[in-house]
Formats: sequence, structure tokens, C-alpha cells
Amino acid sequence: MNEAFKALSDPTRRKILHLLKQNDLSAGEIADQFNMTKPSISHHLNLLKQANLVDSEKRGQQVIYSLNTSVFEDVVTWFMDFLEKDEAGK
Repeated sequence: MNEAFKALSDPTRRKILHLLKQNDLSAGEIADQFNMTKPSISHHLNLLKQANLVDSEKRGQQVIYSLNTSVFEDVVTWFMDFLEKDEAGK
């Protein structure tokens, strides 16, 4: 879970996740949305993969990225539990 929070802390990675919310995309399609080098985007994608926030699948010569919604569900559940415990303590 700590990797997910670390990955979510960066605005570039949050934008990548927002793009993937709409469609599965190749690394090149993601990179086209940013004014930074492809190696920089690759670094962000690798961090998102390490946090299990995105999945990747090789299709021919392209790597296609998609959201891993189960990890998002875990993060939301953690927040809800955190808020519930906080309210109960008041």
C-alpha cells in the first residue's frame, strides 16, 4: 500500500492514471500527452507498475498499459476505514 501512496503523490503519475481511466494506452500514446522525454515517462510507468496501479501487456512491439482497479479499491477501502475510525474516536 505504501508504494501506491508514493506513486499517487506525483502529479505526472496521477495524470497518467487519469488518461488510463479513459482508455488503455501504449507507452508512446501516453508519452505524447506530456512535454518530457520518453525515458522519464517510462520511469513513471515503472513506478506505477511497481505499485500495482497499472498493468502492462505486450502486444506486438507495443506495451499497452491499463488501470489495475483492484488496487484502487484497496486504497479507497483504506481511506474509508481511516475516516471511520477517526469519526469513531471523536
